[in-house]
Amino acid sequence: MSDVLRELTTILEARRQADPSSSYVASLHAKGLNKILEKVGEEAVETILAARDAADSGDTTALIGETADLWFHSLVMLSHLGQSADAVLAELQRRFHISGLDEKASRTSR
Repeated sequence: MSDVLRELTTILEARRQADPSSSYVASLHAKGLNKILEKVGEEAVETILAARDAADSGDTTALIGETADLWFHSLVMLSHLGQSADAVLAELQRRFHISGLDEKASRTSR
């Protein structure tokens, strides 16, 4: 599964340097962090709404699509800030074998 994220990260990095008139990702980078954050927020709301609809209807098609959009725009955000999916995967791996309650408590005490 992480091969997809690695490949997408490579593509996103290449598109970051592309002409904004020929690349959606390049156009987001050209518009700046606030535009990227706006897209992440928009996709988060759409994902939440799709999850509510999926709970009611049992059809998760829109939920999967919106989650893909959310992940995609989150990866663009990370790229803009000089990070990648690898950093997120490493953090998730670090949290293995740690109780979710203990992990959350450690964040609130920082």
